Amino acid sequence: MDKIFGIYGDALSLQSQRMNMLASNIANAATPNYKARDIDFDKAIASLADGENLADSAEQHIGYRVPLQSAMDGNTVELSTEQTLFAENAVQYRTTLSFLEGRITTLRRAMVGE
Repeated sequence: MDKIFGIYGDALSLQSQRMNMLASNIANAATPNYKARDIDFDKAIASLADGENLADSAEQHIGYRVPLQSAMDGNTVELSTEQTLFAENAVQYRTTLSFLEGRITTLRRAMVGE
């Protein structure tokens, strides 16, 4: 399947993991001492292209976000930043999904002989 879908299947999985992480950050915006985390998507994809497996790539490229302004309670979530990153990631996820849907449609047509 990797030959058919290339890196896009793994990209979709990484984007899904990142979306969950960003949603967790948003949900914990008022939790004292919560540290916002994120996956460096570009570095994770690059390591996948270098042959690293998906689980290792995601885990190695998780980091804590450094806030622009520190909160008194130790929370590093900046809600506007997290919401923006979540929206951007959602658009990228949908784009990757659309690409994969196009691939599947092409393969289906080839199998039917259209």
